[in-house]
Amino acid sequence: MSQCVRVAEKAFDYRVPLVVIGAGAAGLVAALSAHEAGEEVLVLERDPLPRGSTALSAGLIPAAATRWQNAAGIVDTAELFAGDILRKAHGEPDAVIVDHVARSAGPVLEWLADRHGLNFSVIEDFSYPGHSARRMHGLASRSGEELIDALRAAAETCEIPVICDAHVTTLFADDTDRVLGLAFARPDGSIEEIGCDRLILACNGYGGNRALVAQHIPSLSDATYFGHAGNQGDALLWGQALGAATRHLNGHQGHGSVAHPAGILISWATITEGGFQVNIRGERFSNEAKGYSEQAAEVLKQPEGIAWSVFDARIAGITRQFEDFRRAEAMGAVVTAESPADLAARINVPEDGLVSTCAQVEACKRGEASDPFARDFSGSQPLAAPFCAVRVTGALFHTQGGLVIDTRARVLRPDGSALPNLYAAGGAACGVSGNDASGYLSGNGLLTAVTLGRTAGAAKINGDE
Repeated sequence: MSQCVRVAEKAFDYRVPLVVIGAGAAGLVAALSAHEAGEEVLVLERDPLPRGSTALSAGLIPAAATRWQNAAGIVDTAELFAGDILRKAHGEPDAVIVDHVARSAGPVLEWLADRHGLNFSVIEDFSYPGHSARRMHGLASRSGEELIDALRAAAETCEIPVICDAHVTTLFADDTDRVLGLAFARPDGSIEEIGCDRLILACNGYGGNRALVAQHIPSLSDATYFGHAGNQGDALLWGQALGAATRHLNGHQGHGSVAHPAGILISWATITEGGFQVNIRGERFSNEAKGYSEQAAEVLKQPEGIAWSVFDARIAGITRQFEDFRRAEAMGAVVTAESPADLAARINVPEDGLVSTCAQVEACKRGEASDPFARDFSGSQPLAAPFCAVRVTGALFHTQGGLVIDTRARVLRPDGSALPNLYAAGGAACGVSGNDASGYLSGNGLLTAVTLGRTAGAAKINGDE
């Protein structure tokens, strides 16, 4: 259990200028940034290998006005991006932080590419809900595993020490709220203590803590958790113990398209390109185009908490650029058939229900009917044989609320003053998604991970301690 111990002073066996807790995208970017600034940094990771929630994601980072967009002829600006974030989150996030991350994302990706060899490209062949331009960037496999592996390799090249199997349990702080150091446990039960001048919390949110989820996100208290089990809310609890302000603790990212029982994320391109979801009666139940985050709760409301994503071979071809989808196909999770009636038989839903639903959707696409869920199908291509379906459920991916920060990633008190030497990035910090699932714009998680990680790592050269 994480704790914060108050001490007037404390001797440590050794100390380093900067400690980063967590070796996901936020922590590794922070470490790379600090190392480049000439600051000695140590990263502590509770797992045997750095992976975290980053490895479970699609590894996609939204950024505006990048050279990859320019090469693809995609017109975009940071202002447009910031507007999309605020619009999706109903104007709830701090507009100053939104502006900061929207302006920082492009330069951070180009820095990672130029300085550390991460070969990004932009997704050009489909759009994500809420984004007014195609601005999702990823590595070749479109997988979070490739992203975290590339960041880990960059840290190794820079000879940044990353200690794994190091579970931080305790922070030591004085009466001014200055963090003096920390203690971490090893698998053999031994405890080590390290002093530090600065501490960056990059250990995500509380999605793996069932009690905190039940308290703040009761609609998903029984949902499958698709994030990292180590996200126990340590950063939140430490920050609160030090007097930090928190915000939007109900905010989270869900996903309404996790293959069940395979447990593989299925890209929302299956929906945005003209697919739809039905329940086990073969009936649609919501406007799927609003976003995959809020769709998690909609799926979980259905009988057995199950839905089928229905699409076709053309959409499957687009989605196949994602390694997760290729794995789902290899496991037999993608069912195919030559007609809606045959598909109904193969997925064991009532034929009349699915056939009728398919006909209704196609009528909406032709402009011959209005969708009862107010989804705009205009511009969507008709589905054609062979038809495809994947059995999915809704899941909680990660929390979006957290410690309040400023544009230097410093953790703030309720009165707006900064704690002396504490920083937060990624899921440890309050994100830009507002107070519920519907505020999550695709990519917001990795957006704040890399931008705030870069900011926190460079804070010393920006005038902080």
